[in-house]
Amino acid sequence: MRENVAGHLGTGDATANSVRGHTWSGVNQIDLGSFNECVVIETVRLSGTITRGEIAHRTGLTQQSVSRIARSLLDRGILIEDAQLRATSGKPRTPVRLRGAAAHALGIHIDPELLTAVVIDLDGAIVCTRTRSVSADTDPAEFVERVAALGRETLAEAGGAVRPEGFLGIGVAVPGPVDIASGTVLGPPLMSAWGDLPLLYLLKDHFPCPVIMEKDSTAAAAGERWIGRDRRARDFAYLYLGTGVGTGLYLNGDIYRGVSSNAGEFGQLCAIALGRVDEDGRPEILPECNPPVSVPDLAARGGLRPAATTSGSTAAYLAVGRAAAAGDRAAKAAVREVAQAVGRGALGLIDLLDIDLIVLGGPFFTDDVADFYLSEIACTVNEYPTARRLRRVEVEPSVLSAGAAAVGAASTIFHATFTPRLRGRETRARHLPAG
Repeated sequence: MRENVAGHLGTGDATANSVRGHTWSGVNQIDLGSFNECVVIETVRLSGTITRGEIAHRTGLTQQSVSRIARSLLDRGILIEDAQLRATSGKPRTPVRLRGAAAHALGIHIDPELLTAVVIDLDGAIVCTRTRSVSADTDPAEFVERVAALGRETLAEAGGAVRPEGFLGIGVAVPGPVDIASGTVLGPPLMSAWGDLPLLYLLKDHFPCPVIMEKDSTAAAAGERWIGRDRRARDFAYLYLGTGVGTGLYLNGDIYRGVSSNAGEFGQLCAIALGRVDEDGRPEILPECNPPVSVPDLAARGGLRPAATTSGSTAAYLAVGRAAAAGDRAAKAAVREVAQAVGRGALGLIDLLDIDLIVLGGPFFTDDVADFYLSEIACTVNEYPTARRLRRVEVEPSVLSAGAAAVGAASTIFHATFTPRLRGRETRARHLPAG
């Protein structure tokens, strides 16, 4: 993937490998130049603006190596120089930063009720966004046509802001489970008309550029890492509140996908934590892990009368959220009950992974309900873990908007291109189709 995408910017061959840790260390051998370029780009990205001397200090690269790489990146338009900084002695220092317009990517998020497409630049700025309502029972062939049409419309709207030579590709975020090796969405529970749909390869027929597919929660974690810069420069779990609750994991300096690229299935973890299993011992499908359905149902049972104007689970959920923010007792209780169930699943993640940051986001993590989720989950993951005396777990809202999965899908293109990797990543390489 990196060779295909990086070629658009002339970065040469790159090593499809990974490195542990959060502070990228360079290697001064000439044959690892492409890795070192990614190290410099990552260091600049995390810092915003930074001098060459600071890059050398943070990466362990020599001043000569940093100067050579920075000059190459400046000549190719990936970096630009800022105003010179006065120095107490010697020559003034000139900081560098990423040139956002150097590269763009398109992200598409596929949800049972809504398609979202967004174009972002290398610096994470949103160029344009388009949405289109859909139905989960739409014929698969028609669905793919709608996705492709939305992608083309969004790129057309971006117009001259996106140069063909700087367009790196398309990331597609989908509900799990997924088979990345075959590019197939495997019968998502809330999109029964799909069956096993080879979505990736159907979309490749429409776009002559690299196209990659991720689970929506994994894409959101990639976007959080890319857009969050130094605020997300450590391990974290991203709890994605969509039509279902999923988890994206950023561990040891990279997105963690697992052997089948389906790491982070969250519903069964919640069911086990709550002791909700059927007579055969199989974890139940928890209603609480489908917030747009469970929150309105719980609120109605508590006595909240649904608004006459609401139709569909999304509108009903948003109405309950507004009522909760206004202080309605039944609405507040409903949101808290769902948040507590999600918190029990998050507790399992904390104990298993020993991380100290959980990020909450997704289309149903709205301003009206954010404080309920943040407080309930923070309480659970700090009061009950085995190692609670040794760490404080921070629970924070996502830096991304409600379109986290679409922005994240676009970010996966940048992540695949520019994230420094040194250790073998045979698993990911095996699952990424060529193109």
